[in-house]
Amino acid sequence: MSDTPRPELDELARELDRAHVFHSWSAQAGPDPLVIAGGTGSRVWDHAGRRYLDFSSQLVNVNIGHQHPAVVAAIREQAELLTMVSPATANLARGEAAKRIAARAPAGFERVFFTNGGADANENAIRLARLHTGRDKVLSTYRSYHGNTGAAIVSTGDWRRFPNEFARGHVHFFGPYLYRSEFWAETPEQESERALRHVERVVQSEGATTIAAILLETIPGTAGVLIPPPGYLVGVRAIADRYGIMLILDEVMAGFGRTGRWFAFDGYDVVPDLITFAKGVNSGYVPAGGVVISEPIARDFDETVFPGGLTYSGHPLAMASIVGALDAMESEGIVENAARVGRELLADGLAHLAERHPLVGEVRGEGVFWALELVADRETREPVSAAVMARLKAELLRRGLLPFLADNRIHVVPPCVVTDDEVAEALAIYDEVLGLDLPSAG
Repeated sequence: MSDTPRPELDELARELDRAHVFHSWSAQAGPDPLVIAGGTGSRVWDHAGRRYLDFSSQLVNVNIGHQHPAVVAAIREQAELLTMVSPATANLARGEAAKRIAARAPAGFERVFFTNGGADANENAIRLARLHTGRDKVLSTYRSYHGNTGAAIVSTGDWRRFPNEFARGHVHFFGPYLYRSEFWAETPEQESERALRHVERVVQSEGATTIAAILLETIPGTAGVLIPPPGYLVGVRAIADRYGIMLILDEVMAGFGRTGRWFAFDGYDVVPDLITFAKGVNSGYVPAGGVVISEPIARDFDETVFPGGLTYSGHPLAMASIVGALDAMESEGIVENAARVGRELLADGLAHLAERHPLVGEVRGEGVFWALELVADRETREPVSAAVMARLKAELLRRGLLPFLADNRIHVVPPCVVTDDEVAEALAIYDEVLGLDLPSAG
């Protein structure tokens, strides 16, 4: 950060934004976005020098923190060597990135198809599953987000799907969510058993021989950090096997340290057929994503052309950033830090907030991947209003904390490099703001 505040640059950034930038998921007359000029570690700042503790990780992707020197250096070194190369060529940075990703995957996953981000990772995983099975349909949950391209957005369950339903062959079902159970469950075990019965009945009713894949976020992220109950993912794997269906696990948000594990599914005794990733693989320093492909599916294309490709697949700057990020995460124990912070600091700290504030209906999460679900009434579990959420956001920002809010939830999602002191600072801010006299919560 410059020692000399330049507030006029914040105003210039806003003026240019209003004049020329078309924002995602927004009515264009509405946004008055926060200006971010720089960052380091878990903090960002604007040109005027206002600093924020980033407990959003931007879009839950800056796992290694802002401006990590090893990743910046890797990008710089690659830029000086070669900034672009066709995906049809062999390139050392691409090979090294794929080797590191495959090393973190289960046995039998040796091949990586690189994309530009998570949406087209899911898009190509769906393509691979359809080609492998010769079937068409894709099953996914209502509480999900898989990206904003053709099949990915229709696989998404939330409202963003509605104006975009142009892709074919998509069916939705309810996943487990005990706090707001669709199955009248009272325990995690009941929720798991009944949710599995539900998905199998959907498979049977849709016609199992028409279904190519079940696509799940290992831990649904934007939908609420919904931790799978005991046996659920294992049960879905068994259903997929029973009917010859591919299981795609979307690790775009949950992967590469977010849960305190390299892949979130490592904690659930399940191995998918296809793994999609993006975000945390290089903390978004350069756009990158991909699909890790199991050997039986990869083998289909030994002699048959894979009908898909991207101009920037395996872009060398992106690949160098992956190598730099994954090497630094390993050597510095960053994934282990995320696990420790979740286990020793966030679990108890957020539970304490729930004890102190009736506004908090439920706390759930692991690693540095948590959500506070906010309710107007704990008995009815009525969600708080949009007005309450807007006030909470404003008050958190005013106190120097950059939050991630979705629906009636505060998602507590700092970088994996967050320190103990930063967690304590954030918990104190959440505590103060949740204790304010807020507008009518209903």
